Amino acid sequence: MSEQDTTVVPFPSSIKEVSTATATSASPAVEQPKQVPEPVVTPATSATGTKAVDPKAGEKKRSSRLSEDKRFKIFSGSANRPLAEEIGKFLGVPVGETRLQRFSDGETHFQLIENVRGADVFLIQPTCRPVDQHLVELLIMMDALKRASAGRITVVVPYYGYARQDRKDRPRVAITSKLVADLLTTAGANRALFVDLHAAQIQGFFNIPVDHLFASPVLVGYFRDLKLPNLTVVSPDAGGVERARFFAQRLEVPLAIVDKRRTDINVTEVMNVIGDVRGRTCLILDDIIDTAGTLVKTAEALLEQGAEKVYACATHAVLSGPAVERIRASKLEEVVVTNTVPLSEEAQQLSKIKVLSIAGLLGRAIESIHMETSVSTLFN
Repeated sequence: MSEQDTTVVPFPSSIKEVSTATATSASPAVEQPKQVPEPVVTPATSATGTKAVDPKAGEKKRSSRLSEDKRFKIFSGSANRPLAEEIGKFLGVPVGETRLQRFSDGETHFQLIENVRGADVFLIQPTCRPVDQHLVELLIMMDALKRASAGRITVVVPYYGYARQDRKDRPRVAITSKLVADLLTTAGANRALFVDLHAAQIQGFFNIPVDHLFASPVLVGYFRDLKLPNLTVVSPDAGGVERARFFAQRLEVPLAIVDKRRTDINVTEVMNVIGDVRGRTCLILDDIIDTAGTLVKTAEALLEQGAEKVYACATHAVLSGPAVERIRASKLEEVVVTNTVPLSEEAQQLSKIKVLSIAGLLGRAIESIHMETSVSTLFN
């Protein structure tokens, strides 16, 4: 958000913004909340700080219809502000003005600075780490929009936290993915937009329209331009075969599968490689890289079976715990991810990790939803 687009209504000095802005004019004081909050600051600059690479840089300029449409609004939480601003730039629409603050006990306080009555609002917020904080923040923002009489609220969640808890895989466990779906709907979402859900059936947890995008077009374009010799796409588990098959078909290369057995949460044991990878360049495809345990073990199994080189790509770079160190110490040539989740400072400094931007993909989807046109063309 540029300085000239910013107008700040100052709060008492004891409160510090999460989404910061530069004050340009004085306004009447707003009544101070009863609790005394502790300052927590999250930059709201447009710089991503990641090695973002958009394979479709220099895209055609968007239609001026959106920039002239006063009923079209984009807002962002604190989870991935740079991505929201990239989307806004792509569409020619500035991210809406808000004030997001934290009290000293951790409570979130949110205020809309501009009028949204009757507007078609798109609220961008991945529920990435810290997952619970960003989820509650998203719910609070939707409640504020609903109470401000927004015409329609579309929640744009590039990364859907709790997606891996989508079924009862053992006795007495919660189906948290369904719970989150209910929370989003109850908070006021009229429709939802996701990118690469861990399980496609999560769409069925919602009783509102859901658009499910795939980052494959962005990733396929990057690897097609690399022209890797003797390439084979590898699914790290049986659950990702459909995703890997689509990828392999687009690149017109063979497919291999790794039989994986999960022994505990975030603990996996690679069993067998199904398919011939000897003398091949392998590309491991997954939706999420969390602790990178599965990724590294899969790469080791492929190299033991005679693979020449191993690359990896995934949509969501969660990279928790020892993930970055594991990737650094591995024999992976390159790990390509998208910017659905902002990288940590440690991950940004690792040259093996390359980030591709999906701002254009999300921007086109948002435009199609607002204009009531088909989103299916984006799957190509």
